[in-house]
Amino acid sequence: MKEAKLNAAGELKDEAHTPINRVFSNGALSIGLTLPMLRAGAVVADFDEQLALARLADERGFRALWIRDVPLNSADYPDPVGHLDPWVLVGALAISTRRIALASGAIVLTLRHPLHIAKAAVSAGSLSHGRFILGLGSGDRPPEYAAFGQNSDERRELYRRHWETVAAALGEPSRVIPDRSPEGAPSFRLLPENSHAVPMLAVGSGGQSVDWIARHSLGWMTYHREPDAQRARYSMWRAAAERVAPEAFRAFGVAMRLDLSRDPHEPAQAVSLGYRTGRHALIDVLTQMRADGTHHVTFNLSSERPVAEVVGELADEVLPQFHQEK
Repeated sequence: MKEAKLNAAGELKDEAHTPINRVFSNGALSIGLTLPMLRAGAVVADFDEQLALARLADERGFRALWIRDVPLNSADYPDPVGHLDPWVLVGALAISTRRIALASGAIVLTLRHPLHIAKAAVSAGSLSHGRFILGLGSGDRPPEYAAFGQNSDERRELYRRHWETVAAALGEPSRVIPDRSPEGAPSFRLLPENSHAVPMLAVGSGGQSVDWIARHSLGWMTYHREPDAQRARYSMWRAAAERVAPEAFRAFGVAMRLDLSRDPHEPAQAVSLGYRTGRHALIDVLTQMRADGTHHVTFNLSSERPVAEVVGELADEVLPQFHQEK
């Protein structure tokens, strides 16, 4: 995978990365949204409505839409929402939006064949004109591994091996690493050609060390933690990046649950994986996160308010504090 070098403004040098600069840029914090966007307690998504909300987010200046990969549901799994297949949804978003980045948060790298992932990523990058970010995770449910014929105890090695195959296929030049190469087997190519670089991003740890992630990934996307724990995590990440990739930009992002109060002055109150808060305290939280080194936050909206109303308030009152148009 091509190294991500910085220019004098602290942005990625390669022009092909320009849409990605709007998500991850040194010294700045950008804001995205996680799909599906549902009111609190809702478990059934109307995906026509989701596409309309995605277009609204694009028009109002959010920097990224994040799509989850949830292959199977069960009564034991805490998320009862029926998610679309991520590649189908990314394709729909690619032709429904114009400027916003599309990010997988995250494709389960260990439960899909890496050459299929690479083919899908190149296709998404082509359809979106370079707006796709390939976020990769390992999954953490042993019964789901069993359903796909995999051993969850091997997920760390599977993650590394599959990452290598995807990275080779997305690299410049592209290189296909076959599982087996019988005598007389042809050399394979990945088409369409990768005219838009597809950045690879670690979402969660995948069982890897922070040094491994900093060496191989554009950045690290994690769940929200309370501020002191998050600062410690960022410090660990920066130390790893400086050890193994001192000349490269390595981003840090956070997925945060947000219950945005109608009262703009309501203080921030911690909830599971995020906050219930009014917009003024939210701006204070995000300002501190930017100072602590976070480059991107994606909101998983969870409010009794209509979603479009929350998106509108964020766009009008919060985004202008952090987004300077590029």
